[in-house]
Amino acid sequence: MKRLSVTGGKGGTGKSFIATNLAVILARRFRLVLADLDVEAPNDHILLGHELGGDESEILIFFPKIVAEKCTGCGACAKVCDTGAIIMSKNRPPIVMPRLCSGCKACMYACVYDAITPGARIIGFMHTTPVEIGESRFTLITGILHHGEEHTAPLVHGVKARALEKAREERVPLLIDTGAGTGNSISIALQYSSLVVAVTEPTPLGLHDLRAILEITRGLGMKTWVVLNRAGIGNSKEHRRVAREYGVEHYHEVPYAREAVEAYVKGVPVVAYASNSRVAESIMELYDLMRPMIAG
Repeated sequence: MKRLSVTGGKGGTGKSFIATNLAVILARRFRLVLADLDVEAPNDHILLGHELGGDESEILIFFPKIVAEKCTGCGACAKVCDTGAIIMSKNRPPIVMPRLCSGCKACMYACVYDAITPGARIIGFMHTTPVEIGESRFTLITGILHHGEEHTAPLVHGVKARALEKAREERVPLLIDTGAGTGNSISIALQYSSLVVAVTEPTPLGLHDLRAILEITRGLGMKTWVVLNRAGIGNSKEHRRVAREYGVEHYHEVPYAREAVEAYVKGVPVVAYASNSRVAESIMELYDLMRPMIAG
């Protein structure tokens, strides 16, 4: 099973624009699963012109339950908690702050009195939505972080695991749209990818974050291509140089075009909205480069 990931470092580069258009093109030939792991601001369904529907399920993580009768107040649990979620008080069992708990289980393993037992709490939700655009049909899996939740990594891990399971069941490729940034949730989303497509833009911030994401993929030993989105609005000379510096196999440009903006506003992928436009053709060219890898 092939795993392709689209990422971008900074937000606003057009990462989801590239991911959703690639999904529509890929689905014309291959059945696939598209996983939106931008759990803090998922918008693939909006770009695809679909409401989140189908199955909805809760994503749970470990939450410690304190057994007051067994607790001695030794404080070992609080000492090993690296998020400060456990608060000690005199003559009372420890208090666990739900929104600070990352679900790591360190407190349970540290307690020699078996005063902590496994519980669970909801950190987010997963939607499984069937998508149909022309002749393209595929499954969109979307992760949504619970309001006020601070820990994105466990949710990304949980939603990705479900997406992998779905792709294995159907024996189809998995296309992942990661969140923005370069934190640990991005590394979790990218892990074990057959190919990473790093989307950037011709701006100084785009260049800065391109270098940051290429550092991550090089550290993970992943094959990475670079896509410069909105080509033409700025100088891309340094972006090309950085791609060469990191040994990027393919550097590809997607031009800035009015059709892309119109498609974005209408909630229709540009490859379906204006298939003969230069921007749609450039995404098709990117797909043509990928096709031998997916077919193989």
